[in-house]
Amino acid sequence: MDTSDPLIQFDENGVCNHCIEFDNTIKNHWFPNDEGRDIWTSIVNRIKVIGSGREYDCILGLSGGVDSSYLAIKVHEWGLRPLVVHVDAGWNSELAVANIESIVNHCNFDLHTCVIDWEEMRDLQLSYLRSGIANQDVPQDHIFFASLYHFATSHGIRYILSGGNIATEGIFPQAWHGSAMDAINLLAIHKKYGDRPLRHYKTISFSQYYIWYPFVKKMRTVRPLNFMPYNKDVALKELSAAVGYKPYARKHGESQFTKLFQNYYLPTKFGYDKRRPHLSSLIVSGQMTRDEALARLDEPLYAPDELEIDISFFCKKLRISRSQLDELMQVPIHLSSDFKNWGRRYRLLKRTQEVLVRLTGKQIKIYS
Repeated sequence: MDTSDPLIQFDENGVCNHCIEFDNTIKNHWFPNDEGRDIWTSIVNRIKVIGSGREYDCILGLSGGVDSSYLAIKVHEWGLRPLVVHVDAGWNSELAVANIESIVNHCNFDLHTCVIDWEEMRDLQLSYLRSGIANQDVPQDHIFFASLYHFATSHGIRYILSGGNIATEGIFPQAWHGSAMDAINLLAIHKKYGDRPLRHYKTISFSQYYIWYPFVKKMRTVRPLNFMPYNKDVALKELSAAVGYKPYARKHGESQFTKLFQNYYLPTKFGYDKRRPHLSSLIVSGQMTRDEALARLDEPLYAPDELEIDISFFCKKLRISRSQLDELMQVPIHLSSDFKNWGRRYRLLKRTQEVLVRLTGKQIKIYS
């Protein structure tokens, strides 16, 4: 990490706040050892008991990326009965489709694909490009989680399994991101820059996300990869041997939108190279040395001919010209906080939580 993260701080020894936070806080939620195995065994047993008598005992979100794909074959080994849910936002690479099919067939899982209305997704993504904010993945990320959560609660399934993990995502510069779950922010950006109503696009409200799902519906999202020694290279080898999984050239290469967004839009417009937090995460989790990571950073983000092919596809998909894309790359930069958001509600909720903790003496750590 470097000062492309405007909030980065270094102590007197030159150690940055990301490493300090990882060692002091994040690492305490990562159990790549016997303790993690025992904790996860207990959670698996609980999922099976609560899901007893139902067709499915959990939902597994599958994007086709390495993390969720590896989790899928592990879920099969644990004897869980997931309904696999894939959200098609219109940007799947052909390789991602093939990988998903291979995994589902190998595990004999049922697959439910939520296909998002393309005209609405297109309009929302163009709205975000016009807004000039950094996190252009929000329209895809929000509908992914919204679809999972709505589907789970409507079918009485209490557990959602996520491939999110500390081993490969432990470093996360907050300044580069706006909340993907903030529907107020999403709708405010679309209201200002969108051209058509969102009649089918599902969102999650603040009360649903923080109160209704976790406390009323008792829904839980769990991250199994945090309870095992998860190594990306080892995972790829296992996936290749088990299902013939084909890796992507880049992280999140399963989405053609995310590929261009992370490797062209962010570094060109904002100076953010997403490889920095990705590689830093592998360093602090012991999967890579710093010298190896620096060597990776010396490699080009794109080969020129590949970039032109991807830009051409991107423009054709969104039905804009190359000159229009160039104009979008030049719009003034904004923060997501420049638009209406649920920040005030969140701060009020945290204050309420602190009061309840003082009154009851119990920690409240439930989240959806």
